[in-house]
Amino acid sequence: MQDGAALRPVRLEGKLRELWPLTLAAALCGFLPAASAQADPQGRGCILDNCADASPADANPGSPSPDAPSGPSFGRRMQPRGPSAPGDFDFYVLALSWSPSFCQTASAERAQTQCGAGANLGFVVHGLWPQYEHGYPSDCGPAARSPSRIALESAAGVYPDEGLARYEWRKHGVCSGKSPTDYFADVRKAREAIVVPPPFATAKEAQTWTPVDIERAFIAANRRLRPGMLGLACAHGVLQEVRICFSKDLRDFHACPEVSRQGCRARQVSVPPTL
Repeated sequence: MQDGAALRPVRLEGKLRELWPLTLAAALCGFLPAASAQADPQGRGCILDNCADASPADANPGSPSPDAPSGPSFGRRMQPRGPSAPGDFDFYVLALSWSPSFCQTASAERAQTQCGAGANLGFVVHGLWPQYEHGYPSDCGPAARSPSRIALESAAGVYPDEGLARYEWRKHGVCSGKSPTDYFADVRKAREAIVVPPPFATAKEAQTWTPVDIERAFIAANRRLRPGMLGLACAHGVLQEVRICFSKDLRDFHACPEVSRQGCRARQVSVPPTL
């Protein structure tokens, strides 16, 4: 092209003009499903941390699910705010893991107490996580030592196994600003404040729910709980966790729109029966 030459539209002549609409349609049909799959390949959803809800369980044997659930179904991920001072946070998130879902994963081999025959566990405590209104605390001081034997004894019956209690203290408990014993007491207090809806208390058969109906069931069973105070995590169309927000003093539930917005996006989720 010579300098200053005007750009002219290219004309499609003959067969090329006739084939152009078909070529464009075929290209779009090939692109759109791929784009949709890239955005949310399996209708899964998640909340909190880095959002990797289909990743392998964390390094702690017997932990019910990763603390950093993540997935492509979210346009914006929660980001850590660190380094953070212990005790500097806005509210807590109580994560209740649906044990039968965890026990279907390869990690179940390391969690015989939780997943052995006759365990018959439904919702179990995954953790009590300090949280900001936007993001979450991290790097809350020097690496925390494992809790003392006395502290771990105070956590007995709260977590599905002792290994998870140790891990959760190091990952989240140290950010609470409390001693291990006091932190585990708070975990127990939060768990005992939640009434599990009857359909999940005796789940002997597989069930299928919509995420919103699971939330409604928890709201109906817990008098002061309201929409926008909880969220669900799912992976591959299977319920993983229910996460409920508490005030920092654990006296009431807490509105947590960032947590709620990033809940499970699947249209329906399966709920495996207890073992």
